Amino acid sequence: MDQLHLMTVFVAVAELQGFAAASRKLHMSPPAVTRAITALEENIGVKLLARTTRHVKTTEAGQRYLQDAKRILQEVVQANEAAQGIHGEPKGVLRVTAPVLFGQQQVLPVVLEYLKQFPMTQVETVFVDRVVNLLEEGFDVGIRIGHLPDSSLYARYVGQVSLILVASADYLKQHGTPSSPHALSQHAIVATSSGDLAHDWHFEKESVGSSVRIHPRLSVNTNQAAINAAKQGMGISRVLSYQVGDELKNGQLQTLLTGFQLPPLPVHIVHREGLNASAKVRSFIDLLVDKIKKHSLMEQPID
Repeated sequence: MDQLHLMTVFVAVAELQGFAAASRKLHMSPPAVTRAITALEENIGVKLLARTTRHVKTTEAGQRYLQDAKRILQEVVQANEAAQGIHGEPKGVLRVTAPVLFGQQQVLPVVLEYLKQFPMTQVETVFVDRVVNLLEEGFDVGIRIGHLPDSSLYARYVGQVSLILVASADYLKQHGTPSSPHALSQHAIVATSSGDLAHDWHFEKESVGSSVRIHPRLSVNTNQAAINAAKQGMGISRVLSYQVGDELKNGQLQTLLTGFQLPPLPVHIVHREGLNASAKVRSFIDLLVDKIKKHSLMEQPID
């Protein structure tokens, strides 16, 4: 049997943890799926799947093979797209990842427009507040907020955001406005465990840094929950500026201690393909850049 076909069947069985589920996904009969896995294991001489009456799991060797097989299959897709020419019609599956609120506010509207413009595409999005490894996890495009480490990824700068303190007018009317970071100890704090915004809060004034250990009255695990609590007058929270653009404009929240803000954080669109990016990747990035340029609430967007 064709090696790529066997890899495709193996990936489906491993990820779905079942032969029946894989057969439905691949539109193959269950016996054909079983034969493919048997042939693959015989070809390479290694047991890849551990089977029980109820479950199918990868062996240690199978787990390593799964990662390699996914990478190889993705590279085949990219090679086919490159051969079709960078000016070809965008088509195929595009996988995109971004921080949760950035994804909801900025990326999802672009995804919907992209799908309308290019009917031969499908998009899978994963919005999580952690750094996703595009290569290992099989994503085409990602958003990075913060300084980029050296890597093999290609990056396109699109603007910057700041960490800011916010509170509602009602809260400040009742409890006063802190005049320095150390005065935060006299206030109710709403903290989020999402990303890097928890534990110590760092500040800077005239290039001199300082840190304050916070003791939250309320701790939540999403930025949106912290924003909602701050709007309800629960206390002072720290968020990224783009996350509360609307709330600042309509007066639901106010910024505090602006003279102590850290330097802004750059925002990049990252991808793996460089100047020879496939049509589906280039088209999506162009749409996203245009969206940010025209409608973004970020500071200093691209020209």
